[in-house]
Amino acid sequence: MQTHAQPPRLLKPVQTPFTPEVAAVLDNYPKGKDGYIIQLFRVFANSQRFLTSKGVVNLLDKDSPLTLRQREIVILRVTANNNCEYEWGVHVSAFAEAAGLNRGQINATRSGKADAACWTAEETALIRCVDDLCRTAAVSDGNLDDFSRYWDLPQQLEILALCGNYHTISFVANTARLPAEADAARFPSDRAAGA
Repeated sequence: MQTHAQPPRLLKPVQTPFTPEVAAVLDNYPKGKDGYIIQLFRVFANSQRFLTSKGVVNLLDKDSPLTLRQREIVILRVTANNNCEYEWGVHVSAFAEAAGLNRGQINATRSGKADAACWTAEETALIRCVDDLCRTAAVSDGNLDDFSRYWDLPQQLEILALCGNYHTISFVANTARLPAEADAARFPSDRAAGA
């Protein structure tokens, strides 16, 4: 009896034409030039449940208790810590300027230095808390006072949720081996990252 090997099932972006169900959900996702839907969102389309925000909650809305700058620092640091150049680059290109992040600060999100001179004391505390969460899944005792001093309870929960969401997004993008989007930023060289 001859058996046929099943082709590997790998996460890859779903290509057009989309099923009507997928197309209806993707119609609500952000689009680029000429209606382009980034690869990450098309990877989500491998699961209707995941695509409809069961896997990743939309935390990029105007109702966030965090400022755009705080939110982007969290996202850039989480994706950098997870070595997810794909999502880091998408966020640098899409939000860094609006968030008021300069080139040195963008590079420092990747550098591994929470206390880089380019950050305010509050931003240094934020990066330390994010690093704790990425490393141990909890804010350390040494950073807990800053966590409660700088951010109220809704903000604390938002920081935790952003870290969790962008871990998931990093896992998806890295496992799918997504190449950088054409207009996305790339990780800085080691020399540039030392800012």
